[in-house]
Amino acid sequence: MAWCAMDLVPVLEEPLKKVLGPATAKVMAEHLDLHTVGDLLHHYPRRYAERGELTRLAELPLDEHVTVVAQVATARVLRFNGGSGQRLEVTITDGSGQIQLVFFGKGIHKPHKDLLPGTRAMFAGKVSVFNRKMQLAHPAYQLLRADTAEDSAEAAEAVGSWAGALLPIYPATAKLESWKIAKAVDLALPSAPEAIDPLPESLREGRGLVPLPEALLKIHRPHAKADIADARARLKWDEAFVLQVALARRRFADTQLTAVAREPKPDGLLTAFDAKLPFTLTDGQQKVSKEIFDDLATEHPMHRLLQGEVGSGKTMVALRAMLAVVDAGGQAAMLAPTEVLAQQHHRSITEMMGELAEGGMLGGSEHSTKVVLLTGSMGTAARKQALLDLVTGEAGIVIGTHALIEDKVQFLDLGLVVVDEQHRFGVEQRDALRSKGKQPPHLLVMTATPIPRTVAMTVFGDLETSVLDQLPAGRSPIASHVVPAADKPHFLARAWERVREEVENGHQAYVVCPRIGDDEDDKPKKGKKKSAEDEAEKRPPLAVLDVAEELAHGPLQGLKVEVLHGRMHPDDKDAVMRRFAAGETDVLVATTVIEVGVNVPNATAMVIMDADRFGVSQLHQLRGRVGRGSAAGLCLLVTEMPEASPARARLGAVASTLDGFELSRIDLEQRREGDVLGQAQSGVRSSLRMLTVIEDEEIIAEAREEATKVVAGDPELEALPGLRTALDALLDAEREQYLDKG
Repeated sequence: MAWCAMDLVPVLEEPLKKVLGPATAKVMAEHLDLHTVGDLLHHYPRRYAERGELTRLAELPLDEHVTVVAQVATARVLRFNGGSGQRLEVTITDGSGQIQLVFFGKGIHKPHKDLLPGTRAMFAGKVSVFNRKMQLAHPAYQLLRADTAEDSAEAAEAVGSWAGALLPIYPATAKLESWKIAKAVDLALPSAPEAIDPLPESLREGRGLVPLPEALLKIHRPHAKADIADARARLKWDEAFVLQVALARRRFADTQLTAVAREPKPDGLLTAFDAKLPFTLTDGQQKVSKEIFDDLATEHPMHRLLQGEVGSGKTMVALRAMLAVVDAGGQAAMLAPTEVLAQQHHRSITEMMGELAEGGMLGGSEHSTKVVLLTGSMGTAARKQALLDLVTGEAGIVIGTHALIEDKVQFLDLGLVVVDEQHRFGVEQRDALRSKGKQPPHLLVMTATPIPRTVAMTVFGDLETSVLDQLPAGRSPIASHVVPAADKPHFLARAWERVREEVENGHQAYVVCPRIGDDEDDKPKKGKKKSAEDEAEKRPPLAVLDVAEELAHGPLQGLKVEVLHGRMHPDDKDAVMRRFAAGETDVLVATTVIEVGVNVPNATAMVIMDADRFGVSQLHQLRGRVGRGSAAGLCLLVTEMPEASPARARLGAVASTLDGFELSRIDLEQRREGDVLGQAQSGVRSSLRMLTVIEDEEIIAEAREEATKVVAGDPELEALPGLRTALDALLDAEREQYLDKG
């Protein structure tokens, strides 16, 4: 159930069906996850339209449900199928740009009568592209006739209370338009004075924040822009503070746990490893290593996030931490999200360690240990041996997938858990591995997706953060370009020529596609509709199997082309990666299975097909697979999206910078925060309605400081029942679990 700061207050806990009736309440629950009066009062307007103001149509996001206020410019009925079919095309305008509305069949009669040129209305629907133009197909609409006093009552009835000149536009769905939500809010607003305030009075007064009931009234029915500003300031503090209190209590609880201090012995495995390194560590690697070693030497479990650019040397830092723990008599486990990545880590770590990874074997060094791999697809004999090596302590280091988490896997003395690409794992998986230590093991989570400081303070608020922002010597620059395949087909032909040139110069290339393309893959998933982009372009996303065949018999004929995707047998995947790493394959056509951890320094070019279908961070991750050696890298982002579309702007941003932190900001601004308590893990909708982690950095930092002080003085919040109530509502069972296992 959604959080609201006063869910336990009887009036605000009332089911919506009592206030709205069963039919509307059912739609609210199913489509917006709103169940109580309190939930509805915390469903804030996304923005406000001023009377007479029109929505900027050029900025509408593709494939999203939107609500716009616009004016009808033209309307015409067209016939097709020899006159038997008809459609109504309405052009609406904001005064500068325009977008087309389309209505079909019998559904055209009412809009044809209502939507006359000059009419102003609210329109709600999903933005798609047809014939390279943006459109809304069969949108819902609500006429606005509030420009005269005589008509204002009718408009108010239509869209909910519009007391002032500000019309609230709510986050809506196809089944529940903004104006219907506004009407429902009118029925819930009389309960707002019952809201219990979660903020300590001294904090609220000290910061000049309005009381919670007043904030709720002002956010839903503002008379002026100052009302909105007052309400936002207050509600942002609620969200930031309650969340930071949850995280501060987590940090406080961690300080009460004990762990085994793990100090590397002098002249042990770590010293031997450092002595054989053919390069010196970067200043960043040395600084971060010191932070980690200092944590490992304490009797409290380390909880540290290591974030760094693709290729910044995180694996080296993690390996040195694991060696330090082995030196101190413990074992270390590295959890990787895919078999390809686990095998890659195992291969690169054993290569880096050389004879130091041959513990118990002939030729193994005096300081050596055993490094084992454990994945779900291993043969029975190899698996039994790996399990035996772990339980006896013969293996100091294990690298594996979720197979590490199974009950059968036992350690002699687990001292450190390293989680690679942590966002790929559910909380339960991390927790299951950590519970295998006799005492809580130290925890190091790594991500190659750079995270802005405020996100780190919220998503990972219970972790200390280390940042590697320096690339090791020898990494080469990567040139990135957008290839507009629809506008300029010859650019795509030139892209394949560039791939051939790289191969002729002794290098290799990746081609990345969004989809595999076998029969299974082509069937739409149950209940999953094609996106508006798919419908508009009249083709599915490009697929690995199709593209590989076209390239092998077309522009890349004569080159050795292979495919790699997640549905292949693990042995086949490994064989393909080995051939590519050995330079036997010229071009690897793959899905995003190569997104993280794959390291082939000789691969210099990457062509990403349908690049607009990938997120900003994902494109940055993929691009990081090239330019890993001494030769410069090239990344070509192929798209058929029109030049003016948001998708093209996104690709332009990726092409314009290699700075992952800058791209992570762009990514966050475009897709919003999601649930900072782990939407992917808990399946619960976002707890952040008002707070934006990019813009509200100052509030989050101050809230963290205040929360730490409050929790230090009163860990159980006995003197703050309102805050305790808000916290209980925020931390329903699933979220509590998430924080406990973070």
